[in-house]
Amino acid sequence: QVQLVESGGGLVQAGGSLRLSCAASVSIFSINTMGWYRQAPGKQRESVAVITSGGSTNYADSVKGRFTISRDNAKKTVYLQMNSLKPEDTAVYYCESDIRMFVTSPFRDYWGQGTQVTVSS
Repeated sequence: QVQLVESGGGLVQAGGSLRLSCAASVSIFSINTMGWYRQAPGKQRESVAVITSGGSTNYADSVKGRFTISRDNAKKTVYLQMNSLKPEDTAVYYCESDIRMFVTSPFRDYWGQGTQVTVSS
């Protein structure tokens, strides 16, 4: 069973930076799209950034110019570099990956356990 292990969350002051990482825990055949989502208290989960297997990226308007998503396919890892953080970025951040376990398997979505990011004003 694939597990996505997240790290890098924490408490930071407004204007600061954090880098989130999310790695697949087992050997897999391939990964398609990878992404980061977040959920603030009382709000629905929203997409923050997505990166395709070819490296194309898409960002939520609220984070454009401040966040950068990247991936290392050899390490089965997706990153989210977050700069110029604002209090409204406070949320639990989840990674998601579209993974094919074996050559004969279909692609399936997997989610990380979530990591808390808190930005103080």
